[in-house]
Amino acid sequence: MPIMSYIDAITLAMQEEMARDDNVFVLGEDVGARGGVFRATAGLYEQFGEQRVIDTPLAESAIAGVGIGAAMYGMRPVAEMQFADFIMPAVNQIVSEAAKIRYRSNNDWYCPLTIRAPYGGGVHGALYHSQSVEAMFANTPGLRIVIPSNPADAKGLLKGAIRSDDPVLFFEHKKAYRLLKGEVPDDHDHVEDITKAKVQREGEDITVISYGLMLHYAKQAADKLAGEGVDTHVLDLRSIYPLDKQAIIEAASKTGKVLLITEDNLEGSIIGEVSAIIGENCLFDLDAPIQRLAGPDVPAMPYSPRLEKAFIVNQNKIEQAIRDLAEF
Repeated sequence: MPIMSYIDAITLAMQEEMARDDNVFVLGEDVGARGGVFRATAGLYEQFGEQRVIDTPLAESAIAGVGIGAAMYGMRPVAEMQFADFIMPAVNQIVSEAAKIRYRSNNDWYCPLTIRAPYGGGVHGALYHSQSVEAMFANTPGLRIVIPSNPADAKGLLKGAIRSDDPVLFFEHKKAYRLLKGEVPDDHDHVEDITKAKVQREGEDITVISYGLMLHYAKQAADKLAGEGVDTHVLDLRSIYPLDKQAIIEAASKTGKVLLITEDNLEGSIIGEVSAIIGENCLFDLDAPIQRLAGPDVPAMPYSPRLEKAFIVNQNKIEQAIRDLAEF
């Protein structure tokens, strides 16, 4: 299998799906000749032309609205929000329209729309360029939220999202774009199930559950702590909404000690719901209180590199949290 970066895997997924299905097209700000602000759509304009790679005005609500209309007409649009922070003007279109079309039409209509958006910090983006917004959408039945943690899943899950008949928010950690490299299946029909979590590391002592870039850091921490005699089981959520409850229950019950990690603010984050699932189903299997590691509850990630470092979850913080839990 070829080795490629996280962002190249995303580009390849779009290229393969556009070549496979003429109903797939891309739209967003600067996605055309420029190839997107992060170059995620590089080369697509040249290969597929301006009718299928469409530059839009700086209007996120319009991007989502056009995507919804095209999806209802039978197309499979892949809309790009330049930054996840900019998705807020499109909330009404996503939550009130896309997520409810299938239900309110008694399954007569559906909305196969994929919305890609880079999220997360650690790149000195500060306010409007560093937020984790996934939890804001994670109580919206009818909507799917997917976040890959590695290049292989970035490709396979994006292909799965594009082929889904439901609207999918596909969040990509911007720091992962060129940081993460790995083997990526070159099979055009390799599609990951966007509803399932995945065990990324087997272990017997402690269970770590996370997603996105934090999952990558968790695996690194687990590999390092294996040398200290701590055997860590790592579950990648992948599907942030709906959650794969059975996988969460099995992972938590396996070790009896659970650490939940997110880059998002602690209160109201995804891991709060994960904690509730474990508490309701695994209480008598636990050997320690469920632990959570997250960003602080402040309005935005700071611009100052020193403050940003203090804010963000990293490998060192994860290592210490695992050690503390192991000693409980």
